[in-house]
Amino acid sequence: MSTVLVTGATRGIGRETARQFAALGHTVFLGARDLERGRAVAAEVGALPVLLDVTDTSSVAGALAAVGARSGRLDVLVNNAGVPDNTVEVADVDGDTALRVLDTNVAGVVRVTQAALPLLRAAEDPVVVNVGSGLGSFAATTDPDRPESQTPLIVYAASKAALAMLTLKYARALPGVRVVAACPGLTDTDFAAGFPGARPVGEAAAVVVSAALAGPDGPTGVVLEEDGPLAW
Repeated sequence: MSTVLVTGATRGIGRETARQFAALGHTVFLGARDLERGRAVAAEVGALPVLLDVTDTSSVAGALAAVGARSGRLDVLVNNAGVPDNTVEVADVDGDTALRVLDTNVAGVVRVTQAALPLLRAAEDPVVVNVGSGLGSFAATTDPDRPESQTPLIVYAASKAALAMLTLKYARALPGVRVVAACPGLTDTDFAAGFPGARPVGEAAAVVVSAALAGPDGPTGVVLEEDGPLAW
């Protein structure tokens, strides 16, 4: 079975993604900024905890070293760690907020992916799944029939647009690694509290797991929703 690393996995979609992979028999490393919390959650879902703060290069290096020492390879990297923002109105936007969100949601993906490359290349059919959002889609946010067109979160949306481009560029730069973004949709987590129509976390995580397990002939360099590629 595969070796899987899920970042930001102590709650929400990340936690459920780790649980679903573990339930399928995969060896799952559960990335956590708080190791005590990570140990508790890992015990609940059947995973292995690893200290991982995607905003800290040393922490990222240590986490991947731990994965390598245990498994020698990484079959699936799920870049799930992310932070929201409160930029509902233009007046709420400021540089500090932008830097904080982009540091985790974009630079964090770069830090982890770069550090993981040697272990990914040691796997037979490696895959990177970036957890994206329709909020980063120009097509979705300009379609009045899509909920994204009515949702604020200005800086968060920009970070997910950047993540889509990272997905495309990494897919083209790494022909031996399948790289996709998976959009699980509005999900009933702490982040989406108060938003109507949020889906159960199990359904959302299944979108991520399905994208990861599509096999070597699965899509790469695309942004996927449950029903297929999302126009970007």
